[in-house]
Formats: sequence, structure tokens, C-alpha cells
Amino acid sequence: MIKMSKYIDLFAGCGGLSLGLYNAGWQGLFAIENSVDAFATLEHNLIKRRNHFDWPNWLPIEPHDINKIIEKYKKELRNLEGKIHLVAGGPPCQGFSIAGKRKEDDERNKLVDSYINFIKLIKPTLIFFENVKGFTAGFKNNETRGKAYSLYVWESLEALGYDVYGKVVDFAEYGIPQRRKRFILVGIIDGNAESFFDRLDKNRGKFFKAKGLNLNPILEEAISDLLRKNGFCNSPDSKSFKAGYYSKAKSDYQRYMRNGISQNGQLPDSHRFPNHKTQTEEKFRYILSNLSRGKNIVKELNGQYKTKKSYVVLLDENQPSPTVTSLPDDYIHYSEPRILTVREFARIQSFPDWFKFKGKYTTGNILRRKEVPRYTQVGNAIPPLFAEQCGLVLREYLKNG
Repeated sequence: MIKMSKYIDLFAGCGGLSLGLYNAGWQGLFAIENSVDAFATLEHNLIKRRNHFDWPNWLPIEPHDINKIIEKYKKELRNLEGKIHLVAGGPPCQGFSIAGKRKEDDERNKLVDSYINFIKLIKPTLIFFENVKGFTAGFKNNETRGKAYSLYVWESLEALGYDVYGKVVDFAEYGIPQRRKRFILVGIIDGNAESFFDRLDKNRGKFFKAKGLNLNPILEEAISDLLRKNGFCNSPDSKSFKAGYYSKAKSDYQRYMRNGISQNGQLPDSHRFPNHKTQTEEKFRYILSNLSRGKNIVKELNGQYKTKKSYVVLLDENQPSPTVTSLPDDYIHYSEPRILTVREFARIQSFPDWFKFKGKYTTGNILRRKEVPRYTQVGNAIPPLFAEQCGLVLREYLKNG
């Protein structure tokens, strides 16, 4: 049995992947994340509260740009060769996302090369890479990358001696109350990477049975204990806003998410309700009474209310949620005239309620290029419950040599 399975988390965000690996028995060495807000969340939960990272003395515990890390600490990184079992994480997805503007000249796309350069220095035994489904699609004018960036990463890792395999998976098939398709790629030195997905599928039934969870939770099972009608008070972290209370847990999923949380009047973290205008609430009431659930309702909505948005979904409580994004007004609550709270987004992403988010709730305009507020942190994350399943399978490779 491997007692100390060490990993490094690249482009770590707020810590969804790291939380899953923590729960799977991995030991973090350090995490690289450039956003001040996202790193503040990761630091609060996994560095200070859980002491999950065995942070090296040569690296300050603060947000870092991966290129500056490679440039400044190349010697220290090379000294880690043979000592790191896993490098996990994938570059930011905004330039590849089909849901976004999808630009090949997005500066963030160049971080794929930074990722490859980091792997060259560390040479871990295992690689776990995640990105949006659009990462597998080529750009119209693509000449330097071949058919898609996924192929470029695949071939680059094979050139470094890894057996590599990747595919698009839907997290809804792995106990997440959300239809979220992502490209997962695994690389292994002296192993069979394709077998990772077979093991993942084989283990999921046992995994959820051990936790007392349903393999196919629906949205209502995830968030029905967080309704505004439960009551509200002044938000503890936002003036002029209201925050909601828990009701009694109504599902195994809710009970699991609330493990470690006191039930004696404690407010859920980041469960701040939006301050909608009267006309906005009226529009939402019209939607709740008249429009279709679980699909884009923009065309239906334009019959009564004009909207500049291209995507709005009235959520269906009896189905998994659509993919949680960084834009909270993409979705309307299934029974109340409002958008979802950060905590409701976090539930859909399988973050436990003890995990607290830091920074602004939202941002806008040009600041979206620089700031990563709470909604965006959640929307960008890998669901911890999925990451935990992956972490357990990855540890099997180490255990079996």
C-alpha cells in the first residue's frame, strides 16, 4: 500500500480537484493558481483548515503564474523528478469552451505549452488532465496544433514516454447532479492508460454504496433544503443582501453535503440571495408558470419579454442540472422567482457545505478577465466527488506498481 501518494495541482482554481484527491488519500505538495480570489478559497479550506499540502520552503504560499514558477524555480522543480507520483489539473478553458467565444488566439490557450514544459521538468509517474469538451475540437484556421489541442497534448505526452488515453465523460454518470461533459486525459509511465476509464466505471457502484448515495441524483435532491421560503436574515458578508437558512435535509445527498455542519441555526456559507428588481421577479414568475423546463427558453421568453441573453434555462427539479457555468443568470430556480445562490451552485458541483468560498460574489465587464468571483470559482471547478473517484483509481496504479 502506498502510504504517501504525492501530487501537484496545476491551475488549481478554488480546489475542487485537490479536495477530491484529499478525500481519496493523496498528499498535496503544492498547488499553482494565479487568481488571488480562487487561491484564497483553496488556502482557507485545504491549506489552513485541512493542512493538506506539504508546501516546500522554497515556494511562497501565495498565488503564482506557472510561467514565472518555471522560470524562477527550474532547479527546484528538476530536483522533484522521481519524487512526485501525480501532476493533476488542466489549463484554463475559456479559449476552448464551445459555450464561450472560443478564440484560438486567446492568450490563455498558450498555457497548454506551459503545462507540457512543467511535465518535462517534474516527470511524474501519473498525469491527470481535465478540460472542456471543446478542447477536443479543432479551430477553423488551425495549422500548428493539428486537429485539436487535445491531440497536441496527447502526442506531446507520448513523446515524453507516457502511455496516454483520453475521452469525453459526462459527470452525471458518476453521481454528480449535473450534466457536465469534460475531456479527461490520463498519462502513465509503464502502464495502460485506457484501463483507467474501465476501472473508473467498475468502481463507481461500490463507491456510492459505501457513501450511502444514489448514483443518479436529481437537482431537487441536491438543493431542496436551501429554499428562500425557509427564512432569511441579513447576509453575514454582504451589506443590503439576505442570506438563507437550512431546512431539514430531505435526501441522502443533502445529508452527505452537510456532514460536519452544525444544525443549530448555522447559515450555509455563500447562500446569499440576489437582490432582484420587482420587474425581474415578475418575469421569473411568468417563466415559472408558463415556460418549458430543462431547456433553453430564450425563444419562448422573447414572446413576452425581450432579452439580450442567448441562453436561459428554467431548471427542472426532476433532472440533473445543465452544466454549471460562471454566469448565475443563465439559470432560473425551479420553484422560486430567482437565480441560484453560490451555495446552490456548489451543491450541484458536489462541494460539501463546510467548504467556504472567498472573494466577491460576482464581477463584470473588463474585470471578468482579471477577477475570479465565487460564482466563477464554482463554475470552473472539477466536482470533488468525481475527482475523489479518479483519485482512488489513480492510487490503484501506484499500489499495483
